[in-house]
Amino acid sequence: MTVTHSDPLSYLQDQLRELDAKGLHFRLRVLDGEQRPVARFDGKEVINLSSNNYLGLTTHKSLRRAAIEAIRTHGVGAGAVRTIAGTMDLHMALEEQIAKFKGTEACVVFQSGFTANAGTVAAVLGKDDLIISDELNHASIIDGCRLSRATIKVFKHKDAADCERICKETENWPGHKLLITDGVFSMDGDIAPLPELCDLAEKFNCIMMVDDAHSSGVLGRNGRGTVDHLGCHGRVHIQVGTLSKAIGAMGGYVCGSRSLVDFLYRRARPFLYSTGHPPSVIATCQAAFTLLDSSDGEKLIKKLWANTKFFQRRLKKLGFSIGATQTPITPIHVGDAAKAFEFSRRLYEAGVYAPSVGFPTVAEGKARLRAIVTATHKRAELERACEIIAETGRSLELI
Repeated sequence: MTVTHSDPLSYLQDQLRELDAKGLHFRLRVLDGEQRPVARFDGKEVINLSSNNYLGLTTHKSLRRAAIEAIRTHGVGAGAVRTIAGTMDLHMALEEQIAKFKGTEACVVFQSGFTANAGTVAAVLGKDDLIISDELNHASIIDGCRLSRATIKVFKHKDAADCERICKETENWPGHKLLITDGVFSMDGDIAPLPELCDLAEKFNCIMMVDDAHSSGVLGRNGRGTVDHLGCHGRVHIQVGTLSKAIGAMGGYVCGSRSLVDFLYRRARPFLYSTGHPPSVIATCQAAFTLLDSSDGEKLIKKLWANTKFFQRRLKKLGFSIGATQTPITPIHVGDAAKAFEFSRRLYEAGVYAPSVGFPTVAEGKARLRAIVTATHKRAELERACEIIAETGRSLELI
């Protein structure tokens, strides 16, 4: 006799159907081959405006060579968590290299930028402490704040006056206080008012923390990030960066004092309970930072910004709203999530891949396409992309 059981996860299908009914059907697009400015997704060649590969380093010859050589000398895996037997000489060399690049005493590399943020906040704060956070901070910051069990106060986006109001209201907080912000905000491309926030952190005795994921390799001298770009060296206690965007590989890192890093070695749960990066990835990151800190790196960053300015000027001239972006992140505002999804779908069919972003990633009614150009896009590719975006936008009465 066959016994049938009810599916306790059947409610997920109901929720998926609700999303589909709103025009928000989603499936993963599959990249065939390399992450390049013109790439093949699901078998279709498109102008790729969807990646965080700002400098085109995912395919750079010096990074390829470094990865291959590391496999020859160190094998394909670390074989253990870093606190047992998985810390290789390559790991320590990369951490020293990043610390020097960022101008800090020390650095610890995490398995991802997400775990760097979440693991650090949850480690350094506890239930008696206070976190003051920008309302548009990345999900990894939000999760870290929740995991810490600290009290969370949220200030209006980039509003230093509102942040100061919270600082004054909590001036006599008995525990530790953390003021935290993205350096560059991933959905709007705008830059945090870091000098003003540093002033508040110093005035009200807060730990100052910045997530520089989208500014690493993009802003500052040779891509050193918002702390360098805005002249805040020595004023930010915890700097988080990523190895997965402009660096072209995978991972995240935290820079700060020697005592901070030694503490995270012992108390950051993602670091404690995850196997160390494979040698090929670590060597690739080393090669990327060496490249960044050279004239070739400077040239790539200049090309990135030249392409960004061209693309954004063209979109504005066409009549699209790109918000307050100050970086290569270019939101093309639509508003309605279903229409943004349809805009993205039609662009893909016409030869441009620019993904739509809706709730809950952004607020309801603020859906947009998020386009990112890279240093390796050719001008003709960007011109053609703008033509297709304009034609498709007109067909949807967006311009």
